[in-house]
Amino acid sequence: MENINIIRKMFRESVRMRIALTAGICAVLAAGALFLYFHSPFQHPIPCVFYLMTGLYCPGCGAGRACYFILHGEFLKAFGYNPLMVIVLPFIGLYIVARGIDWTVTGGNHVDGKISAKFLLTVLVVILIYGVLRNIPAFPFTLLAPGGITAVLG
Repeated sequence: MENINIIRKMFRESVRMRIALTAGICAVLAAGALFLYFHSPFQHPIPCVFYLMTGLYCPGCGAGRACYFILHGEFLKAFGYNPLMVIVLPFIGLYIVARGIDWTVTGGNHVDGKISAKFLLTVLVVILIYGVLRNIPAFPFTLLAPGGITAVLG
């Protein structure tokens, strides 16, 4: 436990340490994006444990294929595999960037306190409702299943 406190103190006091860690995290994320860019999720799909266990789509099903298409600039195809993720992803990215810059520069967290609990609860409810609706086996809900909109648009 003492070692963890020493590490926390180093990061709290050293901007260089925070910059190095942030750069390392960015490098890992870039490597992941590069891997996904060249790794076709159609040839080697990443299985969804929830889908394998229940036969139901989770709110994240189709996200790997959607991210693959986003990286290739095909936003309509990405939308076809996980519409909610494509809509929410820019906001998640903005949050991560703002939070990362805040922590790197100040060593603190000045972002989370500005997000209301009601907003976060609303987002959670929307995600849960989306997860339910995409499993209803009737039109138009089938459009929310991975590839549903893509099948209609061709």
